[in-house]
Amino acid sequence: ELVTNNAAAALGVPLAISMAKEMGMKSPKPLVMVVLLAASTSYASPIGYATNLMVKGPGGYSFLDFLRIGLIMDLIWLLGVSLLLPFIWPME
Repeated sequence: ELVTNNAAAALGVPLAISMAKEMGMKSPKPLVMVVLLAASTSYASPIGYATNLMVKGPGGYSFLDFLRIGLIMDLIWLLGVSLLLPFIWPME
């Protein structure tokens, strides 16, 4: 979570498309969606999202506050995406 979501997606999407081609998948959409959903997950750090930084100062939050709650939210997001993604975008 040290780069913005746009940068993470810009770096990850071409890799996902290349991996899908190498794996012989019909569509790269499942892997691209994994990258895009992962890039949108920035709860454990105020650095990754501008809105996190805007809330940090006026709200009086510390980096540790983001880490403490954000790691739990990241784990919930990881489990949810891991369980639901194969049903929504099956890997074919």
